[in-house]
Amino acid sequence: MTTTVSLILPVHNADKWLDDCLQSVVSQTYSDGLELSIYKDSCTDNSEQIIKEWEKKLVERDVKVVNGGHNDENPRGVGYAKNRAVKQSSGQYLCFLDADDVMDKDRVNEQYKAAKAHPDSIIGSKFHREPEGSTDRFTKWANTITQEQLYTQVYTSHGPTVIMPTWFCKREVFDRVGGFCEAGKGVPEDLIFFYKHLELGGGLYRVEKDLLMYRYHPEATTFSVKEDTIWKERVEFLQKQVLSKWPTFTIWNAGKQGRKLYRSLSRANQKKVVAFCDVDEKKISKGVYIYEESKEKPKPKVPIVHFKNAVPPFIICVKMDLTHGDFERNLESLQLTEGQDYFHFN
Repeated sequence: MTTTVSLILPVHNADKWLDDCLQSVVSQTYSDGLELSIYKDSCTDNSEQIIKEWEKKLVERDVKVVNGGHNDENPRGVGYAKNRAVKQSSGQYLCFLDADDVMDKDRVNEQYKAAKAHPDSIIGSKFHREPEGSTDRFTKWANTITQEQLYTQVYTSHGPTVIMPTWFCKREVFDRVGGFCEAGKGVPEDLIFFYKHLELGGGLYRVEKDLLMYRYHPEATTFSVKEDTIWKERVEFLQKQVLSKWPTFTIWNAGKQGRKLYRSLSRANQKKVVAFCDVDEKKISKGVYIYEESKEKPKPKVPIVHFKNAVPPFIICVKMDLTHGDFERNLESLQLTEGQDYFHFN
């Protein structure tokens, strides 16, 4: 049987979760040529044995198994393992799966249909977290933003608007980007891939069904990525995609996050900032924000105004869902269009 969909499964010391993960592979309702491509990244636990025990069940279910890996002393990272799993696979479509997650039985089938309809897109889905209640704000955001906001909210601190454990795409989409960054631990390989995909004109789409249990635990690779690294990637992408096209703009938030964004901008983009805006009278009463980069350079002075007196477009550095709806009502009162008059960078 010709392989249509390859499940891409990087594994590093995942023996406590693999049984649940592989059971979800066996349980898939999709049956038109399914392959599981496993790449073990220096496993020192029982992952290898568990995979061998499942191979017979997988083959009986007509799932082709490709099992690769290395046993070097040090793991080479998620990006490396994913790239190798893709390289050894043969499917026309790629379905990414983390070893600590569990798929709904209809995941492959639903996302395969969506990928055929949106061939240039990364396809995601809704998800739930285990333990229940983990990362409530993040989960709500990722599951409820609109299809349009998949594009307009790509600069937020949440990361890719299509969440990596739910990615599904044509192989051509992966090849066009050139694979994941292999710099190793601490690098947001999914965010780097995501931004490059968008820069190349790639699309985004989310299946409006909960198709994955996305496990939350302290050993997850997410926790190895430093906030400063992600911040730099976000600022660079914002400057390329948005600020390069705006002659002037206002930063919404005269506090810590707004000032940090200003300091992170290129000198050319700092000059485009006409004001900070806020609702805090103490900040507004200061009148200006004075930025002293060094004693040798002039000190830019940026006005601080009330948001009602500010001039769009805005880069918004205020986190949503944290002010009992006050910020959201203030923003809505200005009757602006997201993606045109403002972008979130929170």
